[in-house]
Amino acid sequence: MDPRLTRPVPEAMAKRFVWTPGREQAYTPEEFQQIRLAARRTFRSALLRIRENTGHLRDWREGRIEAGGTDWLLGEALDVLARTGDVPVYDHPRTVRKRYRRALVGGSAECTWGRLYLSRKEVAALAVLIVVELGLNLTTVSEMAVPEVLPGTAEGGVPVYRLRLEKRRRAGHRGRFESRNLTDSGADSLGRIVTEALEATAHTRALLAQLDPQSAGRLLVWRQTTPHDAQAYPRAVRVGPFGFGVDETGGAAWARSVGLSGSPLRRLRKTVNVLHRREPGQNSQDTHDRVYVLPEPQAQQAAVPVIAEGALGAVADAHRTVFAARLAEQDDAGEVRETATAACADYEHSPFGPAGQSCAASFLLCTACPNARVAPAHHPRLAHLHQALGHLRGVLEPAVWEADWAHAHARLEDLRDRLGRPVWDAALGGVGNTDRHVINHLLDGDYDL
Repeated sequence: MDPRLTRPVPEAMAKRFVWTPGREQAYTPEEFQQIRLAARRTFRSALLRIRENTGHLRDWREGRIEAGGTDWLLGEALDVLARTGDVPVYDHPRTVRKRYRRALVGGSAECTWGRLYLSRKEVAALAVLIVVELGLNLTTVSEMAVPEVLPGTAEGGVPVYRLRLEKRRRAGHRGRFESRNLTDSGADSLGRIVTEALEATAHTRALLAQLDPQSAGRLLVWRQTTPHDAQAYPRAVRVGPFGFGVDETGGAAWARSVGLSGSPLRRLRKTVNVLHRREPGQNSQDTHDRVYVLPEPQAQQAAVPVIAEGALGAVADAHRTVFAARLAEQDDAGEVRETATAACADYEHSPFGPAGQSCAASFLLCTACPNARVAPAHHPRLAHLHQALGHLRGVLEPAVWEADWAHAHARLEDLRDRLGRPVWDAALGGVGNTDRHVINHLLDGDYDL
């Protein structure tokens, strides 16, 4: 609205921004399962490693390990690792102290700090599992806070976690903040991955609570071999040797380590939300449909039978609601047989029953049968039937009326439109006692031809 702008400028600025379709395509079911299993193997191996060493540390602290032996030295090294973030080492060069080398069985990450902490690639695998289960945005997963355990749930052995999620790109818009409750009711439940994530990062968060309390609230935390202040990662946050969250680079590093190409996180999110959850994941319904679902080939392919079934159903429904009997100018008494609503030219070859047998369909279906003939003499009775069905609509439950009477009523409306209002009104004026008697018995279900 600035008056200094020339007219074309505000007009261009006022146009709505149109999202271009994403280039990523969802994974096939086989690819999705392959990635899921690879992530599960990576994280599960890390969890079991940390769980085993945590048990050893607990036994050492509670005095259940005899002093002086290799197991006792391992417990002492693990205690130092839990309190400081590293096993006892010499500074220059950085090597494990001679006293603990035999107990630790090597100087690699897995033999030293990896005993209690996740690596960057292992946290990336954990992020993959979270995206697979929840379909969340990568930034949301990366910045996820430690979930809150709802009171009274953990004591019963079925913890319920409340995830507080934020999608920063929706700043100032509805939907930026969201919470989800996840229940850990077993190995296949959504909450189980949260339980395992909390167990795998427990030592890291406990140490961070002493080093930098503000950072202890993050769920995805990991340790790296060489501590630095994020010189190589200008936008990264580090506390000593510990890093936070996961990005496409970390996802790609994990993918390469398991023989995959490129970070799977963005494509996984699309796969989960479009093909598995089939609902928006921190998006509006419009964005979900337009940007994610419509351009996706698998969604298009899956829609083909659904659309075809709907179209066939619509055609069938249209046939049921369109008047199909033949209009006759006069009665052909010698060639047809009278029914309760019209006349029938071939009651042994009905489209509603086996050929060669007498038609057993309801007389209400005569208006949907090409064998039926409707002459002017039938108009008053059909007009009265139309009126009676309309009255039923006002006294029956809508679902009952739709199921039992709606199609017959629609066909009579079609007949009325074909004959025209003057003819129809004249037919209503010509309704006699016989017509009323027949229609009443027909609607009561006790009319016998």
